[in-house]
Amino acid sequence: MAGDDKHHRDADEMGDISARLRTLSGKIEAQRAARRKKDGGDNSSKSTFAGIGQALKLSSEFIGGVAVGAILGWLLDQWLGTTPWGMIVLLMLGFAAGVLNVLRSAGLIQTPEPGKRRVDENGSDGS
Repeated sequence: MAGDDKHHRDADEMGDISARLRTLSGKIEAQRAARRKKDGGDNSSKSTFAGIGQALKLSSEFIGGVAVGAILGWLLDQWLGTTPWGMIVLLMLGFAAGVLNVLRSAGLIQTPEPGKRRVDENGSDGS
């Protein structure tokens, strides 16, 4: 009989969970509908264009860094006659700068503010 009681309790708990899940799903859908109405209806095309714009911005940031590094390296090699070392070094620096620019544009790291230094827990400014 104890097994039947346990089975009955488990069934009640599953019913409660299912009811709560249905209620939560209804609330989520209501919030989505309210947000769609507030944003002006179907904004899937807006979000698609925003995504394409963000992708173009990030790719141009990266390509720009690499291209500037390659051009400066080539010019340095032509001026100093150090072919191909100037281009190799500045191309790698351009790659690193491109990645850093992409991370900053994407908001994954913050742009340092001039004149501000990081202060650690001990109160020293790192110098």
